[in-house]
Amino acid sequence: MNIDRRTFGFGTLAVSLGLTAAELSAGENKPMDFEVTKTEEEWRELLTPEQFYVLRQHGTERARTSPLDKIYDPGVYKCAGCGQELFTSQTKFDSRTGWPSFYAPIDGKVGTSSDRSFFMVRTEVHCSRCGGHLGHVFNDGPKPTGLRYCINGLAMNFEPAQAAAASEKSGS
Repeated sequence: MNIDRRTFGFGTLAVSLGLTAAELSAGENKPMDFEVTKTEEEWRELLTPEQFYVLRQHGTERARTSPLDKIYDPGVYKCAGCGQELFTSQTKFDSRTGWPSFYAPIDGKVGTSSDRSFFMVRTEVHCSRCGGHLGHVFNDGPKPTGLRYCINGLAMNFEPAQAAAASEKSGS
């Protein structure tokens, strides 16, 4: 896991306030019930350490490190935690921010909550099925929605359209 100075600084702040990094990054959010729930140990076994940091501890991967940022092939982006389809390539665009960006999720597949971490207010985006932290949504995106879902590539897996079609055909 890459920890930059900003992350280190906020981690130091969390320790000085007597909080864990997860508590600091969670802001004022309250726990929610999700269809897929696992213990922290089960999540750690399922995910890579980097994915665990992003999905379960509300972390952020470094900009321009995700190979998913530059993939524009037809397909579906799925939650790395539970496999739920989140975004299609049809809504993906190059925001030049260094993270995969979309102007709309698949209906009902993501949820949002207020993120008051790091002395600012943002809208956090999470998987509606497992609650995994995906990233944030901003009001500076393209038409037709004007939204930019800025998503951590580590939080998703890309399934090319050919693989998705073959999977549907076989019934799996």
